Amino acid sequence: MLNVSDAKTKAVLQQEEEAAQKPFGLKDKIAYMCGDFGNDFFFIMASSFLMVFYTNVLGIPGALVGTLFLVSRCVDAFTDIGMGRIVDRSKPTAEGRYRPWIKRMMLPVVAAGVLLFVPWVAELPYGVRVAYIFITYILWGSFCYTGINIPYGSMASAITDKPAERTMLSTFRSIGAALAGMIVGSVTPLFIYTTDAAGNQILQGNRVFMVACVFAILALICYTICYKWSTERIIVDNADQKQLSAKELVKALATNRALVSIIVAAIALLLAMLMTQSMNMYLYMDYFKNIGAMSVAGLLGTACTLLLAPFSGWITVKFGKKEASAAGLLFSAAIYAILFFSKITNAWVYCAFLLLANLGSGLFNLMIWAFISDIIDYQTVQTGSCDGGTIYGVYSFSRKIGQALAGGLGGFVISAIGYQVSTGGQAIVQTKEVTDAIYAVTTGVPAVGYALIALILIFWYPLSKKKVAEVKAKLDEMNKEVEESLS
Repeated sequence: MLNVSDAKTKAVLQQEEEAAQKPFGLKDKIAYMCGDFGNDFFFIMASSFLMVFYTNVLGIPGALVGTLFLVSRCVDAFTDIGMGRIVDRSKPTAEGRYRPWIKRMMLPVVAAGVLLFVPWVAELPYGVRVAYIFITYILWGSFCYTGINIPYGSMASAITDKPAERTMLSTFRSIGAALAGMIVGSVTPLFIYTTDAAGNQILQGNRVFMVACVFAILALICYTICYKWSTERIIVDNADQKQLSAKELVKALATNRALVSIIVAAIALLLAMLMTQSMNMYLYMDYFKNIGAMSVAGLLGTACTLLLAPFSGWITVKFGKKEASAAGLLFSAAIYAILFFSKITNAWVYCAFLLLANLGSGLFNLMIWAFISDIIDYQTVQTGSCDGGTIYGVYSFSRKIGQALAGGLGGFVISAIGYQVSTGGQAIVQTKEVTDAIYAVTTGVPAVGYALIALILIFWYPLSKKKVAEVKAKLDEMNKEVEESLS
């Protein structure tokens, strides 16, 4: 990213000078980790439990839930990209360009998150219930979550311009997501479910709401740390910088091979990951009848992330992000293929295979946010315009498309395979054909998805280890030329 422009104001120069006096360090890493930690309390809870909450507590058919997820993504096409443009064109303040949005939006986003899981809505007429889930889900995901996530994600390129430090930010962000995943995925199921006399697992709506309230408090703490401890060192005043017209911007984005390929990869990734998360609840509840194993699986996923995190920087330097990620994803796809064909019935054996699969896919998840920083730099070299917020907005929208497809297809699949929903706390025993179909979807989708992402990285995504070095050298040259013109 260009660090200066021909018309830098005195205020921006002063901000950069003050920020430069604060060297990049552990506080920046922890701050950035806490941002995704806070985001993912509700993001992962919604991905893992919202569909089953809607079907089993509120009595909403799975196909209608899938429709909700798809409709909300249509709204995101405007809010995500619109927020990116707002961020790119906003004037820097003494706190930077991105940090102020975290302060402004943290209360609205947690309040909207809690509204998703109000169990008393089940007592309302069916039409009112449907209206409620549409309004609250779109409010949370399309407006409040977008309002905090776009500035947060874009902020990485402003915290540092050094590739190694950006990789560490990506790694710590992934650690934050993993910690949230551990809490949401392993602890929550043990609290929100009870077991009836026949051994069936019953979701308790009141307990889900209590968990949501606790997560709201924890998320606020995380957002506060992110805001207080982060420092924006790369401050650019866009007022007199090269401005692309709407047509030029769309053309630049559409012809950015790195961006387009990573968007397709992101959709496949979210489809594989989140559809699996959505189906996991049904898998452990109805196929294995062992919610405890689901908690262990969540802990193992977090353990994989923590095991890989110390080596991510070394792996990037040694092999490159693209090369290492492709190899890990192919390994993960192979493990899921083994699960698909072996039809394992023991939940603990299944968890052991998941541990291996998570090692492969976890490497890509640790590095994904550093991919985006590389793409922002690549776009700057191609166009001479700094549009990091817009690029992140487009990428965020693509991730939500993957999320919507996962949730939507999950809802449609649950209905298509004949899954019987229940209301009033009454358990329904699913047929063997239904539970076998749940297992096939849960293992088959990630097997295909991870293999597809690996092929995209190998044959389509252009930013290899060598190419990233060339882009960085070009940016350094561009920065030097601008600085010399001002001296």
